[in-house]
Amino acid sequence: MINKEKINEFLNILKGDASGGVIAAIVALPQALAFGVATGIGAIAGIWGAIILSFVSGVFGPNTPLISGPTGPCTIALATIIVQHSFDLNAVFLILLMAALIQLAISLTKASDIVKYVPYPVISGFMNGVGFILIVMQLNPLLGHDVMPTVNQTLLALPASLADINFSALFLGILTLFICFVVPKSWSRYFPAQLAALIVCTVISVVFGMDVERISGISLELPAFHLPEAGVKLLMDYFPYALILAIVASSESLLTSLVADSLTKKPSNTRRIVLSQGLGNLCCALSGSLYGAAATMRTAAAIKNGATTRISTIISTCILLAILLKFGALASMIPLAVLAGILIKIGYDIIDTKFLKVVKFAPRDDLYVLGLVFLLTVFYNLIFAVAAGIVLASLLYAKRVADRTNLGVKEVYDSEIMKIEKKLEKDYKHKIRVVHINGQFFFGSATQIVSQFDELLGTKYLILNYESDSELDISAVFALEDIIIRLQDQKIKVLLVIHCEAVLKQLTNLKIKDQIGSELVFYREEDAIEHAKTLLKQKIKNKSGLHFPFWHFHH
Repeated sequence: MINKEKINEFLNILKGDASGGVIAAIVALPQALAFGVATGIGAIAGIWGAIILSFVSGVFGPNTPLISGPTGPCTIALATIIVQHSFDLNAVFLILLMAALIQLAISLTKASDIVKYVPYPVISGFMNGVGFILIVMQLNPLLGHDVMPTVNQTLLALPASLADINFSALFLGILTLFICFVVPKSWSRYFPAQLAALIVCTVISVVFGMDVERISGISLELPAFHLPEAGVKLLMDYFPYALILAIVASSESLLTSLVADSLTKKPSNTRRIVLSQGLGNLCCALSGSLYGAAATMRTAAAIKNGATTRISTIISTCILLAILLKFGALASMIPLAVLAGILIKIGYDIIDTKFLKVVKFAPRDDLYVLGLVFLLTVFYNLIFAVAAGIVLASLLYAKRVADRTNLGVKEVYDSEIMKIEKKLEKDYKHKIRVVHINGQFFFGSATQIVSQFDELLGTKYLILNYESDSELDISAVFALEDIIIRLQDQKIKVLLVIHCEAVLKQLTNLKIKDQIGSELVFYREEDAIEHAKTLLKQKIKNKSGLHFPFWHFHH
């Protein structure tokens, strides 16, 4: 017998996946074109990279709507590799092939879990660096000149470019930026601003016959299988570059999966994510297409438009392929200045504005780490930047712990309060719970603590007691914010007990205290318990309409 409820449920899922897949494909189109041009391999390599990687990773990946393809960090890493190897495509695609194999090897180990332990300032510094590089390297195309291969060369060439501006190109680039920034986000749900800018500005350039550089090398032929020439010496020479690309792509995919998990409220299999990305990138390398990763912007767009399963990634791929076959010939009319404008907007979106808004309240150690990673990313090497940031963050943390160890003596927890908590648990049937965050709450423990708050069945009021007198680093602050949001999503009211004035000041400056409510932040656990009891009694009284003394609590 056919179960109508299951059929309706499947149709609703399919409807959401179709809607999310279509939007993801529309978002991916201008980005894939722009990233292809930015690497120097060509726009068509970007499109095929988005199609192949998204399809393969969708088929073999977890049941999560991870939309994959060329991304900002992967593009910058790949562009650096291409310049360092003088546009030798055999060398480039051999490195891509090796990087894909390294990703497959990573998927067989627990290395995919390491991303959880990367401090937030390292990630922020890296993303800010990548965003800055994307913006700076598009300044020359925006002015109507050829793109320079590095940030340093771009900055050196800028005075000459400013002295000889192609005003038609500049007009199109500025119009592109205007459309990308001004179109309301509510409209972008149905027709992304980047695609609107691409179409409008291209049409204007054609109608008015503007003399601007346009995309070249667009071919509608299917990508051909190509196995790069290899040798032991080449493999040894290229291994460091392949490792860089594999780590960048795997890390970005795993970070995107964290965003997807947060939006869908479902955990993903990290090993399977890296495995599917490796298989997809292997196919890209063998077909001469662009390397990539799971893209945060496209994934978020798909999920916010109803996508819930990997079917959306397959649909996204089909839509993108149909657009290429139907309208691919028209892509040669797109001005490079328009793509430059789109990449500048992407670069701006990559920049971690969330951290920058609260940077003046961040501990000085976090700023050192962020600054080092940013400068090394922009002016030296991406993977070295991340490694150096992790090492510096670890050393600074070790120093802080050592300094506190010499001064602090841990007090024995009050036995009377423990009795109160046991009585509370018995009388209130877990409606009110007290959770102690013991030890140092920092970037290494933040993700572990967050995961423990996923399910607290039956709890109505949760008292978080942070007992340490140590200030929180920015990773812990954002983790605490995540804990509060998750609990509030579960309709659990959060009360906070903070014993340290410095920590309380931090939470006030960073607006965490406002998010909870000033009246729900306490210095003493006993006061928080009494307040939670009062709130629960009032809630039950309001629901029942009765007025009777509730459970009595004896110290």
